[in-house]
Amino acid sequence: MTLRLRPEPVSSAAPWRARLGMRLAQAAGAGLLALCAACSSTGGGAGATQQIAADPLPAWRDGAVKQSILNFVSKTTTPGSPDFVPPEDRIATFDNDGTLWREDPAVELLFVVYRAQERARAEPALANRSPYKEFLADPSAYFKTTGEAGALRILNELYGNTSVEDFQNDVRRYFASARHPKSNAPLREGTYQPMLELLALLRAHGYQTWLCSGGTTDFMRVISQSYYGIPPQQVIGSRLATLFRENGRENQVWREPKMESFNDKQVKPANIALQIGKRPVFAAGNVGGKGDIAMLSYSQARKGSSFQLLVNHDDMDRELAYGEADNASLRAAAERGWTVVSMKRDWGRVFPAPAAAAASAQAPAQAP
Repeated sequence: MTLRLRPEPVSSAAPWRARLGMRLAQAAGAGLLALCAACSSTGGGAGATQQIAADPLPAWRDGAVKQSILNFVSKTTTPGSPDFVPPEDRIATFDNDGTLWREDPAVELLFVVYRAQERARAEPALANRSPYKEFLADPSAYFKTTGEAGALRILNELYGNTSVEDFQNDVRRYFASARHPKSNAPLREGTYQPMLELLALLRAHGYQTWLCSGGTTDFMRVISQSYYGIPPQQVIGSRLATLFRENGRENQVWREPKMESFNDKQVKPANIALQIGKRPVFAAGNVGGKGDIAMLSYSQARKGSSFQLLVNHDDMDRELAYGEADNASLRAAAERGWTVVSMKRDWGRVFPAPAAAAASAQAPAQAP
């Protein structure tokens, strides 16, 4: 959902700035800096979805969940079916962290540390200046002691006052070298194979697949196509304020040091309405942080057929087991009839094989 190591319950009544500060404080572990520093280089890959085979969902175990997905896709794309959805309305939205790739820790949080380290290397004096000095010494202590104001200050320092192009080039450099701190595998190998297959299945049947996540838009756009087959223009995320600057014939879009929209909880449907203009027919999120309840509810309230998918992280052996203190997402799923995916029971494979992860997204993306 957002920049955190692990989902934690957060009051929906809290302002988005407070929720952002709390999530960052929860996410930053004392050893995070060392984990990120241990990253080593790896080459880029070509994609992240699978070509449709005889069984379009081979990583999914046979059972009610897999069959319900296949039945829904069939009935909404078969002309003459009472549940047929016209191609122009086939919108599918997916959360990212914890839904399409692992969030233990959140990749973008690792990037925040990486960016702070790179800034300090390029300008050593920063290491002795606030907030870099406190943040680089101990990210966890920094967030705990400075709270919301400190979280926003370091994010504004690291994310603002740069052009969109320069920021995304830095993101590309990060992905070219970073490895997951737990598995030491390239970050691409932390994507979920069953969800990559699901994205490809939907696109093969005329669905537009969109990212709708608490991660920042410009960050996710760098890898959305190569990892998921989702074009950059179909990414909805948190965003900084921007402005257009011109200098003669040169110009750029400048990222202001101010968070404009934190794409979580009730903000997700608002941003979907703003950027897509239609309710999703298919919406997928995950348990943790309660960040996807509103998006799934928004999808379900559309006129006509819809499908809501909630990934439950209940597989400690192959991934991680976590949830919410009040089980809000699972309770909402039970009350409203959403489909809950058990990683442990419903997925025969969690992560893609290394070779497949490096050369898989072959299914063409659908443009809006």
